[in-house]
Amino acid sequence: MSTTFTVDSATSRATPTPKPMKRVTIPSIMARKGQDNAEPLVMLTAYTVRTAQLLDPHCDILLVGDSLGQVIYGLPSTLPVTLDMMCAHGAAVSRGSYHAAVVVDMPFGSYEASPVQAFESASRIMADTGAAAVKMEGGAAMAETVRFLTERGIPVMGHVGLTPQAVNALGGYGARGRSDAEYEKIVGDAKAVADAGAFAVVVEGVVETLADAIVEALDVPVIGIGASANCDGQVLVTEDMLGLFERTPRFVKRYGDMSGMMTEAVEHYAREVRAREFPSADQVYKPKD
Repeated sequence: MSTTFTVDSATSRATPTPKPMKRVTIPSIMARKGQDNAEPLVMLTAYTVRTAQLLDPHCDILLVGDSLGQVIYGLPSTLPVTLDMMCAHGAAVSRGSYHAAVVVDMPFGSYEASPVQAFESASRIMADTGAAAVKMEGGAAMAETVRFLTERGIPVMGHVGLTPQAVNALGGYGARGRSDAEYEKIVGDAKAVADAGAFAVVVEGVVETLADAIVEALDVPVIGIGASANCDGQVLVTEDMLGLFERTPRFVKRYGDMSGMMTEAVEHYAREVRAREFPSADQVYKPKD
């Protein structure tokens, strides 16, 4: 059983069943880049045990993203997310999965000050959650930190392009790489973190030609979100692709209507409660004879 903690099946609705399978490893993810006709890596966000259980059989990587700040906690951005939040949700996802490699975002303020600060934060994430790796935003400026962590046994996934933690500096969430200068800078950022030891690099919210150039330039997998179909893998926020929210970002394809399904079910429940049709005889306890 490859989870950090066990779940008491007598008290929990979420009762993952251990399966005789080995988790996707960081070396196996890296190896996908050089394989002929390799299938793209499938990556989705997960924040809870139950979501992890449902996604795990279909994904190579489960990302415990700092997007949980907005998706779970209703925060205006990812900036207020804390290390405690990431550790709690990272441990939950590890408990609910047996196949996918679990990667946990390092939240804003937990790694930028110095490589030593980053190591302290990353080592806590790894120890508390049982995750396989951490993810860190930033390009050339963070290359030294990426190298510091990887040399000490902590796998790092990079993240360049539109980096949400830097939204104030970027001036918003618009696509990056439209100018020649920014295009070249982002290519350089991707190369810097890959050369420093990142096992994969997320490229977010960039023009398609820029994403294609990064795929060609890097020897490690490039995972796109709002990037290009030519990337070595794709990632989306699960709640976005399932249609939980009214607003859908341009780069998201809605594969379901979770919001509509929940609304319909709750409306049905409310009608039956008000009409005293629920609970029926099937949902109440009768005295023993």
